Amino acid sequence: MNIILTRPLNDIENLMQELFNLGHKILHIPTLKIKSANMETINIKDFNALVFTSSNAVKNLSVEGEKKNIKCFCVGSVTEKIARLSGFTQTISASGNVNALKNLIINSKELKRNDKLAYICGDQITLELNKELVKEGFKVKKFINYFSEKITSLNEANIDLIKKYPPNVIFVYSLRSAESFNSIVANYSLAPMMTQSVVMCISKKIVDFFYKAGWKNNKIFIPGNEIIELEKIK
Repeated sequence: MNIILTRPLNDIENLMQELFNLGHKILHIPTLKIKSANMETINIKDFNALVFTSSNAVKNLSVEGEKKNIKCFCVGSVTEKIARLSGFTQTISASGNVNALKNLIINSKELKRNDKLAYICGDQITLELNKELVKEGFKVKKFINYFSEKITSLNEANIDLIKKYPPNVIFVYSLRSAESFNSIVANYSLAPMMTQSVVMCISKKIVDFFYKAGWKNNKIFIPGNEIIELEKIK
């Protein structure tokens, strides 16, 4: 199949290689540029747990203290993998969206109300998770450690590749990414090449966005299950 991936390259290099090995044609069209916020260092000893809403939250993290001593709640398996590669060992993963992450924390037997949580995220979020957790009795401090900028331009080489190999499947990983991708398609009049594409989205909110924008074949998937989902489409 012809597949478009929209995440930054350092987040999907392994996936791209796996898909290439399976015989798929892969086109990488990044839709967001990630910049570090150069945040303050977090002293792990001040918190009972860390909460990560994306792999970028882990990658742009600066901490003081022993990583193996802190519990880490991750939005999905990819974020958990990055956390473990970064030296955290007490990690647990939700199913890929922030609501699932909230429920994971609320129902955790390893936490108790009034525990102190460090909520680490980017500047653009779909749910005020810190406020939701405060309602549940936790003490939460929010840290924004990266910024995301939309990419709405496309080079000629990628335009030619899209026209030559119209995508069968497009993977989109955030609402901002969906907005950027939709703008790219509009800016370069690429909609006729996309009418048969299956757009794989990580949440209903993103599915709804694409429906409103005129895309008809939109599905929800869990990040980390891309290859499984492609098998279903076959």
